[in-house]
Amino acid sequence: MAARFSVARAARQLTSQAARRPSPFACQRWQRPQSIVEKRLFTVSAAAREKKYTDDHEWIELSDDKKTCTLGISTYAAHALGDVIYVELPSPEMEVSAGEAIGAVESVKSASDILSPVSGTVYEVNSALEDKPGQINIDPEDGSWIAKITLSEEPEGNLMSAEEYKAYTEDA
Repeated sequence: MAARFSVARAARQLTSQAARRPSPFACQRWQRPQSIVEKRLFTVSAAAREKKYTDDHEWIELSDDKKTCTLGISTYAAHALGDVIYVELPSPEMEVSAGEAIGAVESVKSASDILSPVSGTVYEVNSALEDKPGQINIDPEDGSWIAKITLSEEPEGNLMSAEEYKAYTEDA
């Protein structure tokens, strides 16, 4: 009798494992078609998240509501600077005007001001860059943003798309 129960238990374990993990030897007809795409939990419009670049090698990314933006330096600028050793960040609640220096980036080669392409108020800074300024060289256009700014007016001036900026830096 004990042998019958252990055989039944082993059969249940095998069937439950097979249900959890598809076999690589299963019939192709029973596998999920490759064309089915799983649903995403959220969507972001590519146009809403498009970065705009300046002649001074900064980028901004406007939020969906176009009332705030994120500011950073471009990958081109990070590579041109070399190993970044110090980042001077703006202070929160600082009022900035378009074209005004709001901070600086220093490297072993040179130092460069960070110019704001927009007018508004700084509401957040990436304080992680104070401890690890070299992160700018690793990920300048995603995790190593400089500041987030609440806009007081629409961005103006010469803002370029990614394609235009790439052509601009290739000419330089």
